[in-house]
Amino acid sequence: MNFVEYPDRDLLMLALADRIASQLRRALDVQERVTLCVPGGTTPGPVFEVLSDLELDWGRVNLLLNDERWVDETSPRSNTALLRRHLLKGRAAAASLVPLYLPAPAPEDRMEEITQGVQAVLPLTVLLLGMGEDMHTASLFPGADRLEEALSEAAPPVMALRAMAAGEPRITLTAPVLRAAMHCHLLITGAQKRSALERAGTLPEIEAPVRTVLSHATIHWAP
Repeated sequence: MNFVEYPDRDLLMLALADRIASQLRRALDVQERVTLCVPGGTTPGPVFEVLSDLELDWGRVNLLLNDERWVDETSPRSNTALLRRHLLKGRAAAASLVPLYLPAPAPEDRMEEITQGVQAVLPLTVLLLGMGEDMHTASLFPGADRLEEALSEAAPPVMALRAMAAGEPRITLTAPVLRAAMHCHLLITGAQKRSALERAGTLPEIEAPVRTVLSHATIHWAP
């Protein structure tokens, strides 16, 4: 684990966006296409805003969420809608979005199609993750119904999980996909999340799922 501390959040967001773009550019020098995988939520919004206007061959970039709530884009809880507002615009509008939600009553109804779409853009070139104070990352929540399976080496690349803390059913990338990313970044802010991260290092993955990526992640933190 590489821990990088920034004096303030503005500097963190700018530096992280620049680093992600640099890693994508280097990969595009040797690959026809690359895959950028990002979280939902409000914390990474400033990173997305900076990234969206950076010069990059966005037409060769696949864009994938870490996870998605099983809601359509009209819902205020849709990560996909958030991504369209903050990242899929400007120069970055040329990127290709890989969906984790397809219209259906339950995620299991569309899992085959979603899985095929995800498999086609693996492995992840650059992975940006967030973390909750409960030490979840993506939708790998402590106490989720299929968490042990999602953390195992035999897990399929994408799974539907349900957890009390999650609200709606979730679609999430699984631990093997996250661990196989070429570059992995974890973005956290504030004293409470730093404390949670420190606790995660002392717990098994089933209690602190974020631990599944800590050995090879660069942690970006600001107060």
